[in-house]
Amino acid sequence: MIPLVSIRLKVGPKGQIVIPKVFREAYGIKEGGEVIVEPTERGLIIMPKKSKEKLIEELLEWKHKRAKGKPAKLGELKGISLEDEFDEVWGIGE
Repeated sequence: MIPLVSIRLKVGPKGQIVIPKVFREAYGIKEGGEVIVEPTERGLIIMPKKSKEKLIEELLEWKHKRAKGKPAKLGELKGISLEDEFDEVWGIGE
């Protein structure tokens, strides 16, 4: 994990910034890859986009914990709105 530091970056003429190499390497951001930009009250959060495989793995782990030890299978997610599940867990839309 990278220590919490502040780095000042220049914004280019098209609104672009360069993410320093140390951060790209630490967070697995590769050339041509995608990032997620999330607005908050304090500013923007830039996160690496997770692969579908990693997202499915995390959802299955979460479902496994929620099922109190019962292993989750991918087929069990059929018919479940993952958006609703996510919103329920994180309290979105309340």
